[in-house]
Amino acid sequence: MSGYEGGEQAGDENRTGAEDGNGHGIEREYRRRNRPPRGWLFLMAFMLANFLLQMGRHFDTLPTWLWACSAVFVLTTLGWATLFMLRGRTLIGADGVAVRGAVFERKRPWHDIYDIRVEPTPRGGGPSARRWLTFLYATDGRRLRLPHLDDWQLDDTHTEVAELLTAAARHRGMTWDRRPAVEARIRRRAGHRKAWERAWTGAIVVLLCMLAVLLGLIVVNGEAPVILLLVGIPSASFVVLAALLNWRWESQVPRSLREPDPPQDVRRG
Repeated sequence: MSGYEGGEQAGDENRTGAEDGNGHGIEREYRRRNRPPRGWLFLMAFMLANFLLQMGRHFDTLPTWLWACSAVFVLTTLGWATLFMLRGRTLIGADGVAVRGAVFERKRPWHDIYDIRVEPTPRGGGPSARRWLTFLYATDGRRLRLPHLDDWQLDDTHTEVAELLTAAARHRGMTWDRRPAVEARIRRRAGHRKAWERAWTGAIVVLLCMLAVLLGLIVVNGEAPVILLLVGIPSASFVVLAALLNWRWESQVPRSLREPDPPQDVRRG
């Protein structure tokens, strides 16, 4: 099943717009066509229910501001996810690529696009998780994820991207060859991006640990230093982790990007 819309013929019902000299359409729209796997939906529902249960068990002991912040966080997350499901698009045209998210839309002209790559998910995926995601890389090394160009919506993501880039070659005006200077920018940005991600993850783990300590102190002593445990210590841990990991950004680069010439999974003729 394809993930883009348009067209009139049954055999090519999702291809739309102008075609290049090889008959490959360039005007495409990728949106949500398939529901997420039930296992993934069940996991999200379980996590939300467990969160509400744990908060409810300590309703009388938790401060009001913590309840309010938690409610805002949950509602914001659910609202963003709903908007993304309704509005999320990857739009391909002769002038470039447009990515529509939950609220904003970003556009990249073809002359600023260095490559579009299919990459494995960081943790390898599983029966209910995506195994392949698609990213647009600009000439300055910045990365932009293309929504719905993944194995949840497409049967063969690699083939789809290869055909897309073959069709886009004439609009881009140059080949899709790798350039060492741009590859170096991509690796550097990837290392810093992973450093920030791991710093945030570490700070969240510390926050959860401090929340457990807070609840324990409230049960035992009736009071606890809330600001120190839930703000001060997690913030300090984030600053320390971010500084250390960004200093060692080379070690944070994903293994696939450390190779001098990554595997040619989606190289185009």
